[in-house]
Amino acid sequence: MSAATFVNLPVADLDRAVEFFTALGFTAGPRQPGGESAQLTLGGATHLILHTPAAFAAFAGAGVCDTATSREVIVGLGVDRRERVDALVDVAVLAGGTSLGPGQDLGFGYMRGFRDLDGHQWSFLHVPG
Repeated sequence: MSAATFVNLPVADLDRAVEFFTALGFTAGPRQPGGESAQLTLGGATHLILHTPAAFAAFAGAGVCDTATSREVIVGLGVDRRERVDALVDVAVLAGGTSLGPGQDLGFGYMRGFRDLDGHQWSFLHVPG
């Protein structure tokens, strides 16, 4: 099966969130009519859809999670080199994100995490070939 991945997240400031993820290497695509959502692409089949809280709630059919007290998802993205893990988290922090601490050697790979501008938790992971 060949499938694309679409991660949907609510964000408080759509323009600022697009800038943040563009700094991490996502490519911004066209905005949906009405300006309530924006699509970004990380790789050929990996996409991020950002929504205003109202648009996300309407799409999900439920309220928006308070990321200060809860996690609705942890998004993990694989990268090609261990050094790239740290470099990308450093970029996220410079763009306004929050580091979750030093990288972790998991035995099978290396991971480091951060929270984006809206408190969503992300990690970059390198698993050698």
